[in-house]
Amino acid sequence: MRRALAWLALAPVVGACGSSSSVAPPDSGAGDDAGLEAGAEAGACTTPPCPTTKIEHLVVIVQENHTFDAYFGRWCTAAPGSSPSCTQGPGCCEAGPAKDPGSSATPLVLDDARNGMRDPDHTQACELSETDGGKMDDYVTASCGGPGNLAYADAATVQLYWALAQTGALADHWFQPVAGQSSSNEMYFARAQFVFLDNTVAPKGAIGQACNIGGTPAQYGDTTIADLLEKAGVGWAYYAQGYATMKAAAAQGACPTTAPPDCAFGNTSIDCIYDPSDDPFSYYPKLRDDPAHFKDYADLATDLAAGKLPAVSFVKPIEYKSEHPGYDNKITDGESFVTSTVDAITRSTFGPSTLVLVTWDEGGGFFDHVAPPPASAVDHQPYGTRVPTIALGPFARAGTVSHTVMEHSSVVKFIEYNWLGGKTGQLGGRDGSGPGTAANIGSLLDPSLGVPEK
Repeated sequence: MRRALAWLALAPVVGACGSSSSVAPPDSGAGDDAGLEAGAEAGACTTPPCPTTKIEHLVVIVQENHTFDAYFGRWCTAAPGSSPSCTQGPGCCEAGPAKDPGSSATPLVLDDARNGMRDPDHTQACELSETDGGKMDDYVTASCGGPGNLAYADAATVQLYWALAQTGALADHWFQPVAGQSSSNEMYFARAQFVFLDNTVAPKGAIGQACNIGGTPAQYGDTTIADLLEKAGVGWAYYAQGYATMKAAAAQGACPTTAPPDCAFGNTSIDCIYDPSDDPFSYYPKLRDDPAHFKDYADLATDLAAGKLPAVSFVKPIEYKSEHPGYDNKITDGESFVTSTVDAITRSTFGPSTLVLVTWDEGGGFFDHVAPPPASAVDHQPYGTRVPTIALGPFARAGTVSHTVMEHSSVVKFIEYNWLGGKTGQLGGRDGSGPGTAANIGSLLDPSLGVPEK
């Protein structure tokens, strides 16, 4: 579906929070602009647990392996290094540099063909070499780098993401929480702190673990944001594309033997199948593969139609729809996945009550010109590059660019603020306050909601 989306101009809904909702009638007053405080407003949520704000549903769509410059280096127009303080439109974020800071190389065009050619080295060791202590000058010249790392997508390739940035709110200082590969970064959505390095660990005993390449099997018993939600009676789910196929194969004691016909790579041990290491909750035995929470992507449409969208949802495409570089993967296939998902939510009865966040798990080894923050004082891990993050829906601060430093732990912090009594820091990680912690996401949201920006 190659078309731009516009969110429906509907008022926030009322109903039982954390489960399903119905659209309020036009004269109900449900569209009042004042922020809710634990359901104090007339007609608001009356069935606990109620959210702190009017946001009754959060959907986080997680794509893969591209930096902010890779996708928005040609959309933003402010001079590199100018640190614009304005917040309205492309002139309020920095364009990617015209040349590599460490050589005379000029950026290549990152289109579908180039994206599918090569998967850059994005281990922590390589990424730290490339960022070079914040100089950001070794992406082309490092032994693990190369000219293909310096590449910016053009309008023809990422026009739909640029359109979403125009209608939603774009974060230009959202960093991958730890330098390195996908799995280590995705764990911050569950724990808001470091768990393991790179993709070195696979979720022991999870459906599909034996069918994927790489990682030492392990499992963990720490408290996750999902545990806190369950304890509070707040619904959550992880919708993963390819999960049903993998689950059916596992029930027969096998792995999928046929790749989907539209997966160009055609491999049934990587890229074309569900990978449980992309789901951070798979690493926790008390959560993994619980049918109440682990769902196939097709179940999202079913739950939307049935009025059963949980309060908190994560959506993960199969790898060849995630934009992951290499393996003949196309950026535009990922765009279509994202925009069709956003469109389905928008057109459902949940559209008026839902905040959608679209983010990327990590930068994938591509160049970015903005130096990461210092290592977190919480877990002493080095931040990686910026990744794009877009807030969408009726609660987004439409058309703005946020310069607040955020990362994946910011999602956890917002979940705690909105559904767990306003008390952040319950996981004892970067979700708290003080040095090394993450900001909340208020800078991306309508100020009337009262969500903190820090």
